[in-house]
Amino acid sequence: MYPLLKPILFLFDPEKVHYFVTRNLKRFNRFPGGAALSRALWDLKDTRLEKEVFGLKFKNPVGLAAGFDKNGEFIGEMANLGFGFIEVGTVTPLPQPGNPKPRMFRSVADKAIINRMGFNNLGVDVVAERIATYRRNAPPAQKGLIIGGNIGKNKNTPNEDAVSDYIKCFDRLFDVVDYFVVNVSSPNTPGLRALQEKEPLMHLLNTLQQRNNKNGISKPILLKIAPDLSNEQLDDIVEIVQQTKIAGVIAANTTIDKATLTNKKIKEEAGGLSGVPLAKRSTEVIRYLAERSKHAFPIIGVGGIHSGADALEKLEAGASLVQLYTGFIYEGPGLIKRINRKILSEP
Repeated sequence: MYPLLKPILFLFDPEKVHYFVTRNLKRFNRFPGGAALSRALWDLKDTRLEKEVFGLKFKNPVGLAAGFDKNGEFIGEMANLGFGFIEVGTVTPLPQPGNPKPRMFRSVADKAIINRMGFNNLGVDVVAERIATYRRNAPPAQKGLIIGGNIGKNKNTPNEDAVSDYIKCFDRLFDVVDYFVVNVSSPNTPGLRALQEKEPLMHLLNTLQQRNNKNGISKPILLKIAPDLSNEQLDDIVEIVQQTKIAGVIAANTTIDKATLTNKKIKEEAGGLSGVPLAKRSTEVIRYLAERSKHAFPIIGVGGIHSGADALEKLEAGASLVQLYTGFIYEGPGLIKRINRKILSEP
């Protein structure tokens, strides 16, 4: 069905299509039998797919990357499509509209997307309450679903005060998410990537780790990094992860390198590039981190996964789990099941 719909959907603005599709998916799941039909079509249940990573049990290793469900609106619907875990966000302390529209662009020939969304979200209080409501009302088929919280800073918060924004999000989401992702690698918030430098990053992660205990419970904290880091900077990331004792890394965010894009008009747009052009570099970063650290910490691989073979490449490079965003948009919900089937077919 999706291959028939995609050419029509791709005639329209990507952001408008996103809201059109997700809202109608929500409506479909509300119809009697809709949610069950969605699971029957897309969800692949097999205990061989289960995986324990940083102390959490995932029903399968294919997750939804941050950015798709910024406000925790579609957790149940995404779970019904077969995702093994859902990452919500990026969430900021205060609501913000993000950058001016249009702010998302397809390069269909490259199977790529450029976005400069700018952390548009409804604020951490709204998102925390939505996740809590989902937890209370989740159907039996979704009990135990792993939900991550991707946290960032508001655009108007200066970098010297950024830690306070991350603390606010961390504290507010602590009771409702299973793991955290610290996002300092989006290219769409001015100055944000400066927080990836060793000293401010160490301070931020150590501060969160000091707060990472509530009634004897701590939550895994992961760091999402840019694919544009040099090997020397990746060496620093390995050292930072080991010194701060955070749980792992997500590699990678969108790239600012658009050299391989064939669409010259889209190439000139500001923002981060995702999709097939990111695949090679994302895998290189995963492999480098895994080998350099001697597989000392888990890595979630994301970037350019459009097939089962792409996912296996990430896993073989050293990733423990994978996430989808752009591949999900281009290939449709069947991609999740195809990846899981490919994993099961491997000896």
